[in-house]
Amino acid sequence: MQFLFLLEQVVNGLVLGGYYLLIALGLSLIFSVGGVVNLAHGAFYALGAYASLEIAKHLGFGPAVVLSPVAVAILGILFERYLLRRFYTADPILSLLVTFGLAMVAEQLIRMIWGAAPLPASMPPGFKGQLMLGDFMFSRYRLMLLAAVALVMAGLWFLLNKTAFGRVVRAGIQRPDMVAALGIRLQPYMTAIVMLGVGMAALAGALFAPITVVHPAMGVEIMTVAFVVVVIGGLGSFWGVVLAALLVGVVRGITIHFVPAAGEASMYVLMFLVLMFRPRGLLGERIEKFE
Repeated sequence: MQFLFLLEQVVNGLVLGGYYLLIALGLSLIFSVGGVVNLAHGAFYALGAYASLEIAKHLGFGPAVVLSPVAVAILGILFERYLLRRFYTADPILSLLVTFGLAMVAEQLIRMIWGAAPLPASMPPGFKGQLMLGDFMFSRYRLMLLAAVALVMAGLWFLLNKTAFGRVVRAGIQRPDMVAALGIRLQPYMTAIVMLGVGMAALAGALFAPITVVHPAMGVEIMTVAFVVVVIGGLGSFWGVVLAALLVGVVRGITIHFVPAAGEASMYVLMFLVLMFRPRGLLGERIEKFE
């Protein structure tokens, strides 16, 4: 029974890690290619959650999970074209200030449109209830979330490692000067990366809305965890962020269960220990500034 109980906490932690992963990986990609720290990333996560609630009212849960990230990704085109593009070669502090301001504006717009009170989100009937495997019991919806995150990560890995698009992006992270020397413009790729990053954040909002609290400040709250995951994993490393997100999720999930008051502190202790021995993060790579 003790083993099954521990296994249940580990699976819960993996679900939590998958939640962090969808947000942190997009944040890491945008910084790795563009050199911009996007503090407004959490706002797209919040918009994805709220948009999914509105779409679900009319079309149901399935279409909401698909259409919400697509709508936010299209919004990401405007975000990249009219805002981020101005700061690729500027002082990084400027992008920090501007995206922080945008995050505050987005939060207040959400309050004006949907109100300040938390909104309920219901999970599809087919995924309600528990799945029993012998003595092991776990939520059907949480297992579906694990499968969905694994599918998204597999698709993203394939895109970045097995396609011409991914080869250019990875080269742009490592040596943007060489990419420019070959006559390849990184600008269109950066637009696609921003769309992909904010779309994944919105997908996290849509998928996890039924098991989290949908409220105006949810985007600001998740950003701290996302930065911790990126720092632990290492900038420029796909697998580093994946490993860090799952590690933070499992450590935090187990700690919250056994020592609830230390749940928040556990991820900072983990970050401190990792940076003591790996200042670039678990699998961090050296990256160059986007030009």
